[in-house]
Amino acid sequence: MVDGYVRDEASLGTLLRRRLLTTGVVAAHLAAASCAAVRDWGHLPLAGDHDHGQVSALRVLDGEAEVRLPAPAAREASRAQGRGLVRVASVAWPSAAWAALAQVARAPHHPLAIGVAAAAAGGSPRDAALVALYLTGTAPATAAARLLGLDPVTVAAVLASLAPLQDALAADAADAVSRGEEPPAESDPLTDLLVTRHAPRQDKLFAS
Repeated sequence: MVDGYVRDEASLGTLLRRRLLTTGVVAAHLAAASCAAVRDWGHLPLAGDHDHGQVSALRVLDGEAEVRLPAPAAREASRAQGRGLVRVASVAWPSAAWAALAQVARAPHHPLAIGVAAAAAGGSPRDAALVALYLTGTAPATAAARLLGLDPVTVAAVLASLAPLQDALAADAADAVSRGEEPPAESDPLTDLLVTRHAPRQDKLFAS
């Protein structure tokens, strides 16, 4: 916002679409894969003995998320968001899956926390992917409304206009996971640059 890449509703829509097609598709796949990894026992309310293969799968996915975030500030923000989601969602949807995720990292990457939350809530990998895609756009959209004074209703309409794209990308991510494909490697150097410049600011209202 400060750098002028978003000035109005049209430029916000362009940015959100760009994020969906780069970092969004990566997050969607990781969230869907995490959900699939724990879905068989994600509904179990108590921690217990976990399938080591499933814990290993989460550990691999956390590593995949790490290498797909080249900017240290982006990695820190993702883990902070993941830790926050685990804190809330583990209370809302108690599940054995949370103990398994804790074996991987106390602060897992955000897409992994989304996937485990979806499984704990009874959702599907496609549901997890859709949530990840939706959250890819909410932070920039909220920032545009708060920092630029854009009409919140118009901003909501911009988000809503992207729903068909989000649905299609979520379905693609779930299908890719079901076929055992590796997470995509799309990236956006502009996003990495902006999050790196944003991290040291003392007046920031958002983590990334």
